[in-house]
Amino acid sequence: MNLTPEEWQALALSTRVAFFATLICLPSGIALAWWLARRDFPGKLLVDALVQLPMVLPPVVPGYLLLLLLGTQGPVGHWLEATFGIVLAFTWKGAVLASAVMAFPLMVQPVKLAFRMIDQRLEQAASTLGARPWRVFATVTLPLAAPGIIAGTLLTFSRSLGEFGATMAFVGNIPGETRTLPLAIYSYTHVPGGEAAAMRLTGLSIALAFVALIASHLITRRTERLLGQFDSRGRDGRA
Repeated sequence: MNLTPEEWQALALSTRVAFFATLICLPSGIALAWWLARRDFPGKLLVDALVQLPMVLPPVVPGYLLLLLLGTQGPVGHWLEATFGIVLAFTWKGAVLASAVMAFPLMVQPVKLAFRMIDQRLEQAASTLGARPWRVFATVTLPLAAPGIIAGTLLTFSRSLGEFGATMAFVGNIPGETRTLPLAIYSYTHVPGGEAAAMRLTGLSIALAFVALIASHLITRRTERLLGQFDSRGRDGRA
């Protein structure tokens, strides 16, 4: 597949945006997923619904809200620019934020399910042996939740690669700055003779998504197998 420099540029930008969006979602998604899985509090249903809201809204709606809030004329965006010189609207950093917002539910949902599936007696056993809560979380809880974390990470990365609506509304379609793969495909479909480039990038997008899904399945299955072997050895030792 011979890509033009502009197409390589869109691919590189999409990869960078997806990487940093996943990096943002990973720690915050794990923390929120654990909180929702292990704690009962007033308004929990509302928080859970808000987390999942980007999945059911038209993607342009979160992007427009980000523009109103974080644009240079928005309350937060104006403050960030005046105080720290940070501008998010119509920059690749804004594309990272838009992608993270849209992909965040895909990080939280599988990780939350993974935390719920953990036998909490294992964590209690580690605590009775003198392990502090943070050590129990790092050495018992996180490893047992690894399949969900891996699945969430790869789904978040894949979703960030394909983000279109929120990105278009918040950061526009600027070549070399915010034109990711989906925006490049959109642009090529609206110029004469752009069908070949659009088809190349479409095939590339499908291939990347397919590889990410297969990798998620294989890594998750391998991790589950390793955890099963570890659990079997633990049971044999206790017996």
